[in-house]
Amino acid sequence: MLAYNLEEVKNKISITAQNAGKSEKEITLIAVSKTKPVSMLQEVYDLGVRDFGENKVQEIMEKYALLPSDIRWHMIGHLQRNKVKYIIDKVSLIHSVDSLRLAEEIDKEAKKHQLIMPILIQVNIAEEESKFGLSSLEILEEIKKISRLSHIRVKGLMTVAPFVENGEDNRKYFKLIKQLSVDIMNENIDNVCMDIISMGMTGDYQTAIEEGSTMVRVGTAIFGERNYAK
Repeated sequence: MLAYNLEEVKNKISITAQNAGKSEKEITLIAVSKTKPVSMLQEVYDLGVRDFGENKVQEIMEKYALLPSDIRWHMIGHLQRNKVKYIIDKVSLIHSVDSLRLAEEIDKEAKKHQLIMPILIQVNIAEEESKFGLSSLEILEEIKKISRLSHIRVKGLMTVAPFVENGEDNRKYFKLIKQLSVDIMNENIDNVCMDIISMGMTGDYQTAIEEGSTMVRVGTAIFGERNYAK
């Protein structure tokens, strides 16, 4: 099942990218493995996937110790400041930086480990009360402040679009994120680039790719429905 699901997702990414005038190599597939057992992650790893996304610090820590060391772990869920220290030397990218205070904590812990942590700034593009992220109106000023931190690199933007039945319904939000990234890039802020746009999940990743996503976070379409009862 996993091999079939993964192939389906990869084919859709390839076709969508080509139709949008891009190469599939420009799109990074992140297998979102939250709540899934190590055995399933290992199977997907054996099929060639190296980028895995987790929402919880505890899951990263548990799985990190049990899986191959060349996996690139992505922290994609809300990150509390007091938990940064546990993952700072384990993840390759933090997608969910939603405040200057969190960025400062990441910078502090990265300095202790003598590393530079790549981060994405999370935008609450639909301004949903249930979601974390900066508003599109405040993001530029916050990025200017975050950019002054010496042990982080702002690599782009991330958003969690509304849950929809039809991915087409989120196209307007993906367009806004792409335009926001262009506007920020045109500011030429030191220590800030907009190489990465992390947007699109199982229900809308094809639409996201069409609108400029460079990283898609796909869980259910690869691993099947999640069991949160465990």
